[in-house]
Amino acid sequence: MTMDNIFLIAEIGINHNGEIKIAKELIKAASEAGFDSVKFQKRDVETVYKKEFLDSPRESPWGDTQRHQKEGIEFGQKEYLEINDFCKSLKIEWFASAWDLKSQTFLQQFNLNYNKVASAMLGHKELLEMIASEKKKTFISTGMSNVEEIAIAVEIFKNKKCPFELMHCNSSYPMKEIEANLNCIKTLKDKFKCDVGYSGHETSLISISLPAAILGATSIERHITLDRSMYGSDQSASIETHALNKFVMSIRSVNKIMGDGIKKIYDSELASRKKLRVIS
Repeated sequence: MTMDNIFLIAEIGINHNGEIKIAKELIKAASEAGFDSVKFQKRDVETVYKKEFLDSPRESPWGDTQRHQKEGIEFGQKEYLEINDFCKSLKIEWFASAWDLKSQTFLQQFNLNYNKVASAMLGHKELLEMIASEKKKTFISTGMSNVEEIAIAVEIFKNKKCPFELMHCNSSYPMKEIEANLNCIKTLKDKFKCDVGYSGHETSLISISLPAAILGATSIERHITLDRSMYGSDQSASIETHALNKFVMSIRSVNKIMGDGIKKIYDSELASRKKLRVIS
C-alpha cells in the first residue's frame, strides 16, 4: 500500500450525542474532505454495563443517571438505517466497533465491508471469535494492551483466516503527545508480520498523524467533531470539521514528499547547478 492510499477513518463514535442531524453533518464533512470511511460505536447498554452502574448518578443533558447518559448517546435501528442510506448516497464506507455480542449481531444486517475491534474489547475472546468468523477486513486497536494480549487476538484472526490490520493506539483522552510512541508501528509490523495503522486521540491536527504516515501506517483513524467544546468525553481529542480538508491533504501528500529514494538531479536544479556548482 502506498502512502497516498492510506485508509483514512473518521471516527464519529459517540460525538453525535444521540442526534442523527449531527451524525449526518459529520458524515458529510468527512466525505467532502476525502476520508475513506466513517466509524461509529455500538453498545447494548443493558449488556455492557451492570445495573448498579446504570442506576448510579451522573449529570448529563439526558438526565441524572448513568443510564440516562448511556441511552441518550446510543443510536438504534432507525438511526442506523438512516446512516446506512446516507453513507450510500455519499459513496462513503461506514462501519462500527461493537462492544458486545448483541451489537455485533445487530451490525450484521447492514452487510458492511469492515469490522473494528475497539481497544477496550481486545480481551473479549468470544466477541473476537464472532467478528473473525465473519471474515471481513477488521481493524484491531491495541490501546491499553501488551504484546502478549495482542498476540492472543492475532492468533484468533489467523486461525479463522480473517484479514486484519492492527492499529497502534494510546487510549488516553486526550493523549499526551510524549506518549505517542510511534515506533510501535514498526514493532507491531515486525512482530506480527501484518499491516499496522494508527488510531489517534491527540489534540493536534497532524503533528502525530503525519509522522505515523511517514513511518508506514496503512490506516489512520481520528475522532471528528463539529466543536471540541460540545458535551462528550471524546470531543476534546477530535478534529473539528473545518480542519478536515487540511488533515486529509497533509496525509495524502506524504507519498509525494517521500519520493522514490533514487538520488537524481531535478530539472529545477539545473540553473542553480550551472550558476553555483564548483567543479575542479
